[in-house]
Amino acid sequence: MDSEQRLKKPTSIIPFGQQSQLRVLVVTAVSAERDAVVRALHRDPRFDVLVGGVGAVVAAVNTTKALVGAEYSLVISAGIGGGFPGRAEVGSLVVGTEIVAADLGAETSDGFNSLDELGFGMTRILTDANLAKCITKALQDAKLPVNTGPVLTVSTVTGTSETAIELAARINDASAEAMEGFGVGFAALDRGLPVLEIRAISNIVGPRDRSAWRIKEALDVLEAACEVLTEVLV
Repeated sequence: MDSEQRLKKPTSIIPFGQQSQLRVLVVTAVSAERDAVVRALHRDPRFDVLVGGVGAVVAAVNTTKALVGAEYSLVISAGIGGGFPGRAEVGSLVVGTEIVAADLGAETSDGFNSLDELGFGMTRILTDANLAKCITKALQDAKLPVNTGPVLTVSTVTGTSETAIELAARINDASAEAMEGFGVGFAALDRGLPVLEIRAISNIVGPRDRSAWRIKEALDVLEAACEVLTEVLV
């Protein structure tokens, strides 16, 4: 049985009002992201926030541990990340339409072949479309800059124009890049739970220039976005 057959199909959780209890697990990579999320949630008992670690593997392991220990309705991968030029500017938000393991596969003389193309597994996880649409509208109503599109999960953060161009050409509408979403998403999918990824953009995907990073600004907009979540998920 392959991985796609083994995984449980998630069910949409809209509207939340029809559920007797809503419980959301928010997974961040590092403590600074967690702190921004926690400030926004104001001790809302419906939310648990986990520092899952940096990278897809450790994020998957720690998310799985959390999901085994409690009953959740939704899993959200949240944090800062890079934005693709023309798709997501610094200081904006990206609500993922899908989570893509962008460098999981093989290089060939003809280019990159994903794990899907090789027939060995899956590299794309769809987020909950209804929820993504609802949250995007709420963020827009709150006057926050937000875009939607695929969020890429990479093991090595992009640091050259060549790699940025290759990723954007290979993955249609690639909007943001981070390191944990696919791990968090896979853990959620394995439990039959819907997943969402929200990224606040701290830098543009391309040549590595730490002087151009705007981490505080990204954390501020992440905090603002998570405050909106408390109003949407009711």
